[in-house]
Amino acid sequence: MSTVTLHSEKKKVLEPNLRFQGFEGEWKTCLLKDITKYTKGFAFKSEDYQENGVRIVRVSDLSVDSIKTENEKVYIDEHKSKLHEKYKLKSGNIIITTVGSKPEMIESAVGRGIYIKDNDEGLLNQNMLKFENIKNVDNAYVIGLINSKKYQHYMKSIARGNANQANITVVDLLQFPISIPTLPEQQKIASFLSAVDEKTQQLSRKKELLEQYKKGVMQQLFSGKLRFKDENGKDYPDWEEKKLGEVCKLNPKNSLLPSSFVYIDLESVVDGQLLKETRINLSEAPSRAQRLLSCEDILFQMVRPYQKNNLFFNKNGEYVASTGYAQLRAKESSMFLYQLIHTADFINKVIDRCTGTSYPAINSTDLSNIEVSFPSLPEQQKIAHFLSGIDGKIEQVNGELVKMQEFKKGLLQQLFV
Repeated sequence: MSTVTLHSEKKKVLEPNLRFQGFEGEWKTCLLKDITKYTKGFAFKSEDYQENGVRIVRVSDLSVDSIKTENEKVYIDEHKSKLHEKYKLKSGNIIITTVGSKPEMIESAVGRGIYIKDNDEGLLNQNMLKFENIKNVDNAYVIGLINSKKYQHYMKSIARGNANQANITVVDLLQFPISIPTLPEQQKIASFLSAVDEKTQQLSRKKELLEQYKKGVMQQLFSGKLRFKDENGKDYPDWEEKKLGEVCKLNPKNSLLPSSFVYIDLESVVDGQLLKETRINLSEAPSRAQRLLSCEDILFQMVRPYQKNNLFFNKNGEYVASTGYAQLRAKESSMFLYQLIHTADFINKVIDRCTGTSYPAINSTDLSNIEVSFPSLPEQQKIAHFLSGIDGKIEQVNGELVKMQEFKKGLLQQLFV
């Protein structure tokens, strides 16, 4: 990466706070329409879809910053695709969505931009725009503008409709006011941000590989295909079939709730992390606030359990969880039990006992009666130690990833006017 220096001279109206050495002078102001050549996506007919040929890129095929590769794809006949060359995505193009959710919901937000790095990604479907490169404008720079907070705020101001079905007009989108430097400075900024993106992608891939490794190891461990030995190199006893209610206390009875506490609801936990801590008074607490937690309790998500938004609670203090969770207090190894409830076999058993369609849920009685294979305590501890070690590596990489993402956000605020 190149060195970036703070602009030490008196700040001008149209200069960024952070600038590369060798560049000076004010940036010019214009509108997005002045630096783009756009094409609206085509409304391909679903009856023309087939299992191979040329891919149709739909709004649902887009992630936050790329075209998904692992989702279900649709195609049209290769000969028919030649009639739609103007909708072909090429390296250096930008896709902008004109429908989606409100801008706060980033994964599917209306107006989000995707930069195309490779040729032959497919043909652009309706409800999206394709921006092509034009003279003296580098789209690798423009995508930085589209990722900026200024752009996101603008999207909020022009988005119409409800939270799940928002839309923007092309006319409003193209009125987005921007500032732009010379082409060499655009390219310098774009190159720097590309290096940051590459590092972010490396960390994302590393995290993904660790998660895949853990998933594979768990399948081996909990199916009995991979076993630990004791300190003398001998086999541990065979695993025993037990009901969940036999290996833990399910929703243990509480003493009186404290006068104030941190309340954990179903929105507080994501991917095993407690992301939100809100302290409330007992007098203001909802009726679902009933699970008084002790250190090493486990919270199991009762509604839509396939999301696996469960929590290994390793804190001290006054915390109370919603009855949307089952509270599990292990009789032996808490961490082993926590790992077990994330296995595919256990989750499938839970789902089989769920009722409801939009919000499938399991009740505590059915949960407690699920049968699980349980090893001796020493083997539980070895498995728990091994898997929590992998979790630690995943958490470390995720922390680096979050820092890199925050670093880029800061850059976008400083590098653009």
